[in-house]
Amino acid sequence: MDLNDTPAAPALGLREAKKRETRQLISDHATRLFIERGFEHTTIAEIADAARVAKKTVTNYFPRKEDLALDHQDEFVAALAATVTARGTGETPLTALRHAFLAAVAAQDPVAGFAGEAFTRMIAESPTLTSCLRGLHDRREEALTAALADTTGTPRDDITPRTAAALLGGVHRVLFDRIQELTLSGHPNPRIAEVLAQEAPRAFDLLTPALAEYGRRAQA
Repeated sequence: MDLNDTPAAPALGLREAKKRETRQLISDHATRLFIERGFEHTTIAEIADAARVAKKTVTNYFPRKEDLALDHQDEFVAALAATVTARGTGETPLTALRHAFLAAVAAQDPVAGFAGEAFTRMIAESPTLTSCLRGLHDRREEALTAALADTTGTPRDDITPRTAAALLGGVHRVLFDRIQELTLSGHPNPRIAEVLAQEAPRAFDLLTPALAEYGRRAQA
């Protein structure tokens, strides 16, 4: 073993930990300022000052201002596709996504929409973020199309996975909007979870006639 190499791994770990801390610090200050002042009225320079970092540091971690407000967007876009890809033997995409959504509701997952009234209102009152959120829903549906096509052995431009993704993505979009609606009406997360636990199965049931057997993963 080369003793000169031994400090490298711990040093790298410390650097990565510091980067994560800095990123989280910037994100936390940005969220606070967006909620206090509104997304449109908060500047990158103000966020940098609050976090006590250079403006360039902010943009290195978050290239766009929207990225500061929607810092879980990659997870949001990939979630449905990941669930479909990981579905078990004999399980359909509809069943897998239904179970995953109900689990997210039970956990009051922020990525599913349980972000709290202040944050949800901040997004709703920002034309920029509202438009960005619509784009994230579109990207999530595109990722779901690719996952459905790949796991069913179908070309990605085939009409079947595209249609199935539109149906499944549409239900998730409606349910996400429902969570936002209830949040903005002042309902606490536990109550919203109770409502969605009752309403979500009814929404997914509407897709059963079309997708009950679609994409069922066969026995190996």
